[in-house]
Amino acid sequence: MQITRIPYNALMPNRIVFGDNLETLRTLPSDSVPLIYIDPPFNTGKIQSRKQLRTIRSQDGDRTGFQGARYKTEVLGEKSYNDIFADYLGFLQPRLEEAKRVLTPDGSLYFHIDYREVHYCKILLDEIFGRASFLNEIIWAYDYGARSKVKWPAKHDNILWYAKDPENYVFNYEQLDRIPYMAPGLVGPEKAALGKTPTDTWWHTIVSPNGREKTGYPTQKPLGIIKRIITASSRPGDLVMDFFAGSGTLGEAALMLGRRFLLIDNNPEAMDVMAKRFAQYPDVQFENYAPTVELSHQYALV
Repeated sequence: MQITRIPYNALMPNRIVFGDNLETLRTLPSDSVPLIYIDPPFNTGKIQSRKQLRTIRSQDGDRTGFQGARYKTEVLGEKSYNDIFADYLGFLQPRLEEAKRVLTPDGSLYFHIDYREVHYCKILLDEIFGRASFLNEIIWAYDYGARSKVKWPAKHDNILWYAKDPENYVFNYEQLDRIPYMAPGLVGPEKAALGKTPTDTWWHTIVSPNGREKTGYPTQKPLGIIKRIITASSRPGDLVMDFFAGSGTLGEAALMLGRRFLLIDNNPEAMDVMAKRFAQYPDVQFENYAPTVELSHQYALV
């Protein structure tokens, strides 16, 4: 299939670019993007992969389900990417410098990482943005997966929030989602019914392996986390960007919340996942990419 190349226009809504994110960032005008969220590879030193499975009922199945019914597991496919970098900070630095340049004067960067690299990344971000521009370290806590028996199990990610200008940034406090009080009896029925605004510790499940959100892409992040960020730090109609787009969760959240999006990734498997995810939306345009998979499965916004 012939690839259609679309002239680059940073103001064009809902775009997905296949290519090197540093090269693409350098084509963007300064002061043009109000919100950037990125979830770069965590430098785990491993190949990150996720298998797509289907279970069908079979007397000779390899697993047992409800009321003892037997099921057979079929592997439909596997998606992966290399999460090994010899110079991780050297890889990130020019991309983060470009991110600061393209942010609007009141723009924000949310940088999603884990415990292995967060300390080094914060020092790098302090150097680029200035220590005063650091606003929060958000802890996303979850409870899923294996539990180590030789140390405390790691069950959280870190999200560093930086404003381009610490005296001028968007924070829509009144629009934040509400969460239940842990001890509602201590605050009275009126407050308990209203709930409270989140703190810098967010308890939220991962994407369920069997849930509606699942795309099959490794390290996919849940819509609830990304929607909270977009709601807090952008306005309706704003352009939001993720230049490590992965499965495209930022784009789907943006559609739900009335924002425009720009997604960038250089992994063909990520592009295939996003092509499926956004197949039902004709206004989502791709650059430098033509689908290599059958777009038979569509994801509905909920």
